[in-house]
Amino acid sequence: MTRPAFSLRVNNDLSPGQLIDMAVAAEHAGIDQLWVSNDLMMRSAPVLLGAIAMRTSTIKLGIGIMNPYSVHPSELAMTAATLQEVTGGRFLLGLGAGAGDFLSWIGIDQKLPLTKTREALRAIRALLAGAKPSQTEGAGTAWTDDAYLRLEPTSVPIYIGAMSPKMLAFAGAEADGVLALLFPPEHYTTASGLVAEGAEAAGRALSDLDMPACVWLALDEDQGQADRALALKLAYYGGAFSPYLLSRAGLAPEDFAESEAALRAGDEAAAVAAITPAMLRLGISGNPQSVVDRCDEVMALGASHLSFGPPLGPDPVAAIELLGREVLPQLRQRHAARAGSSHPT
Repeated sequence: MTRPAFSLRVNNDLSPGQLIDMAVAAEHAGIDQLWVSNDLMMRSAPVLLGAIAMRTSTIKLGIGIMNPYSVHPSELAMTAATLQEVTGGRFLLGLGAGAGDFLSWIGIDQKLPLTKTREALRAIRALLAGAKPSQTEGAGTAWTDDAYLRLEPTSVPIYIGAMSPKMLAFAGAEADGVLALLFPPEHYTTASGLVAEGAEAAGRALSDLDMPACVWLALDEDQGQADRALALKLAYYGGAFSPYLLSRAGLAPEDFAESEAALRAGDEAAAVAAITPAMLRLGISGNPQSVVDRCDEVMALGASHLSFGPPLGPDPVAAIELLGREVLPQLRQRHAARAGSSHPT
């Protein structure tokens, strides 16, 4: 029986002190991986991970994600190799095309995202292995034979940040893992199916790569406080979700107009009130038992790795401690029971 895995995703708008506290709590809670975002115009995820690495010893540390538009693949490979040294082999690289809207802030046109991501993956892999992208098929053409890392070869798992069907299939074909945000969490069945198709076409199996079910989680002993934390997140971002994803939950972007308007006016209470129960099901929120029940539903769909993203709860460190104390043990027990019942002796 494969042991279920659990990971945590946190944002790079938090201070180094906050992130270190959360990382230490996550390691103590039995979390397997910690991913720090690298959103533009916020704190540098590589620097943050360097600080976190000094205060942790077992939890794997990832950047989710970096893109080859604002950071050249050569520097992505340098960063990955160095962080693999600093973390003692615990580093994971999240790679993706990034958000077109954010890239436009700095004058970058996000052209050919799939091609750009594929070329970057192949180039980074070659560089980390001590090879030359100039001699690597599909790594792009802007390389000379002088472009190689002057470091010892190393291996770094590369996860692709994917949402679209083509990017999910590419991740299945070539990546070590895939980070696919699921709105709602039950979208796992569709996303994993697309990844599996890509893997099969490349002669691989879905089990050859790590595919966490990436969900938004708000957890608190008080159901209302947890729901409020998730509602505020949805009020801010919900209208920007793709119509395709929202339609799977019976929603549309315009359904969030009222909550967005209230948030812009500074009325958080009205923004929260405008988030319906159907909207809340785009993520997972509640007290420990309700979170266990919903997470178990996702695991029953085939997910053996759950990845929890912010808001986490009114008190993130307390939420992580609660996750480790009351949620993860139950999920492990349910996973073991389900595996046992499917393999009778």
